Amino acid sequence: MNNVSLVGRLTKDPELRSISDGRAVVNINLAVNRIFTNASGERTTDFIPVVVWNRQAENLAKYCSKGSQIAVTGRIQTRSYDHSDGTKRYVTEVLAESITFLSSKNDGTSNTYNTQVKGQNENEMQTSDINEDPFKDFGSEVVLSDDDLPF
Repeated sequence: MNNVSLVGRLTKDPELRSISDGRAVVNINLAVNRIFTNASGERTTDFIPVVVWNRQAENLAKYCSKGSQIAVTGRIQTRSYDHSDGTKRYVTEVLAESITFLSSKNDGTSNTYNTQVKGQNENEMQTSDINEDPFKDFGSEVVLSDDDLPF
């Protein structure tokens, strides 16, 4: 099995390119913090090359910039090529299969889990009474018996 999951920040703005057959591609480096500290007590960072293709590449270039946090799932691939000096070079990179934007290009907040309510400070969020029915405006009550459930 070849499966990779990464969460990190872009080290530079994504540059969208098109190859000869018209497909879009973006090559990025993702800065991923290690979960442990070194002997000096500092966290180290790995810089992992990632290749993104087609529509995902277009969206990455459009909505993300240097410092944007993204999650990538994909697979590791290795390839080789002959360099201009005649030496054979080897490359190991992550081929992205899915990308999730965790912070937006403009404000750095999470697109999915924004905790701030518009017009309110996050420390002043209103809460509802726990005894109040949160589904009171969704119509009449639905009654189910154990026989109606598939498990």
